[in-house]
Amino acid sequence: MARGKRFWSISTSLVLCTTLLFACSNNSNNTNKPSNSPSTSADTGTKETNAGSTNDGGDKGSTEKKVITITYRDDGIGEEGVMYKWIQELAANFPDKNVEIKATPIQASEGDYFAKIALALKSKDTAPDIVTEDTFILNSDASAGYLTPLDDKVSAWEDWTNGSFIEALKKGVTASDGKVYGVPYNTDSRGLWYNKTLFKQAGLPEEWTPKNWDEVLDAARTIKSKLPDVVPIWMNMGKATGEATSMQTYEMLLYGTGERLYDNDTGKWITKSQGIVDALTFIQTINKEKLGPPLSKVLNGQAGNTATREYLPQGKLAISLDGSWITGNYLEGGAAPWPEYKDVLGFAPMPTSKGQAPGSITLAGGWALSIPANAQHKDEAWEVIKFALNKENSKKLVIASGNITVRADVGSDPEYTQMPFNQIATEYLKNAEFRPAQDKYPEVSTQIQTMVESVASGTSAQDAANKYAQDVTRIVGEDKILEK
Repeated sequence: MARGKRFWSISTSLVLCTTLLFACSNNSNNTNKPSNSPSTSADTGTKETNAGSTNDGGDKGSTEKKVITITYRDDGIGEEGVMYKWIQELAANFPDKNVEIKATPIQASEGDYFAKIALALKSKDTAPDIVTEDTFILNSDASAGYLTPLDDKVSAWEDWTNGSFIEALKKGVTASDGKVYGVPYNTDSRGLWYNKTLFKQAGLPEEWTPKNWDEVLDAARTIKSKLPDVVPIWMNMGKATGEATSMQTYEMLLYGTGERLYDNDTGKWITKSQGIVDALTFIQTINKEKLGPPLSKVLNGQAGNTATREYLPQGKLAISLDGSWITGNYLEGGAAPWPEYKDVLGFAPMPTSKGQAPGSITLAGGWALSIPANAQHKDEAWEVIKFALNKENSKKLVIASGNITVRADVGSDPEYTQMPFNQIATEYLKNAEFRPAQDKYPEVSTQIQTMVESVASGTSAQDAANKYAQDVTRIVGEDKILEK
């Protein structure tokens, strides 16, 4: 369902770029949207405005058209992206013709997106009306005062209170202060995508369910031996891929050892443990034995797209540790249409390190629509969110993007359930773990990315773990660390 630079370490040029980006978001020369993008207004005499009104939506009797901006991360697809197309459809169908909905994408890597959003949310001049928040960053943004609490809004919304949303997933948008700061629009699970055709060619089972890490490594070694032109296994390992490196590589491994990042009982961050070393040793093994892609491919910000949109469809990659959403790329109109994906790919659960209970592991995340504290049209923004995330519009988005729904009513809809891999991806959620809902997590995550990249680049697992312990201690304080 979206990461690695500290929010206070952004250069002056980045601040300027961000300010210009948002200032120009309504300019017809914006390269991320056409100048004739759909407007919801049928009245050509209405006046367009996105500034100068009060936060409560201004004069209810005004005929001025309110422009509601929705900011999200564009990973380079632009107008062909699922999110852009979805917002354009919302704009065309929103019932209030005095409201115009505009997409204001940020084209950036995952890490840069969160840094730019953090800067933009600080000012009324640059804050959008609605922002897409990865649930991992939501608590931090809420604690910083960047987001509007929505408790009074959701409590009056029937969809929120009648069981339409899966109750357990509401905690992803609930911050440490107990308040709700967004409405989730998807969730996800993670596992091992593998190419059945390549497995068959290498003499491996087409229905593959590895029981432990050794079996994963053995399959990768077999691929390397039998199919030397194929990359055996791909995992995000760079700082440039941000949270994808932290969550779907390191934390999938760490949690698979039985260890965790944060000890809830003591309220402390675990900085030294055998699980940390074991997780890093797995990464070290892949790189020492050259079972992964070249570092030039895996350490850049487009690594995930390269694996998903090029190597997998082209039969150049056998195994990819990645998320349930990647199939959205392969649908008609997706970034890399691949009609055969449902027959060629398998989606195996990521096993625990030694096959210990519960046998497999997944990390679950997701994204939400939030209203910035500095948004100019909060009431209208809330009406847009309710419309955007009703059953039908939610269903359209998760089907197009390949994500897992957070709505129970969508989850039982035949159009959703017939999508390939949806059922198995949802099944993996039974063993799902979540990132710590702590405001220091984004800073700790940055250190995880640095640690993983250092191992990928040749640093020993133990040395990288020692450096990580020092860096996390500096961030959270001596009294907030736990060594095992």
